[in-house]
Amino acid sequence: MSDDQELNEASVGLAQGPLAAPVLGRVVGILAARADCPIDRLDDALLVADAVAAKAAQFAEDGRVNVRVVAERGSVELHVGPLRADGASGLIASASLPGIGNVLERVADVLEPQPGENGTDEYLRIRLGFAAQRSTPKHPEEPDAP
Repeated sequence: MSDDQELNEASVGLAQGPLAAPVLGRVVGILAARADCPIDRLDDALLVADAVAAKAAQFAEDGRVNVRVVAERGSVELHVGPLRADGASGLIASASLPGIGNVLERVADVLEPQPGENGTDEYLRIRLGFAAQRSTPKHPEEPDAP
């Protein structure tokens, strides 16, 4: 990602169905790669995408949510909504798996419910931070740095 492209984002509309997880996973993967996301955090981001795709529509008034994925050097964020009142906390609680615990709480650095524009709905901000890897190509004729 060059300095003039520090922020990348995309929005995906989701309804429950077999394509929700693969589509959201690909969008998250593409944007995470642009942000120089290390593989271990990419796996975490894909776990979050799967959890959101599987559960978020249950907490929306009409069974549809939008997920805005924002990637910048050092982080990937998902903004999920609109969700009904208390939908953000419901979505977080729904990500708990027997023997594993809560997937969102284990891998996300930030889980922040945010009020929607009309005051009756809300959004969930999910942030995964990481140390961005340097992707500067090395020329064969350049010596290694000391």
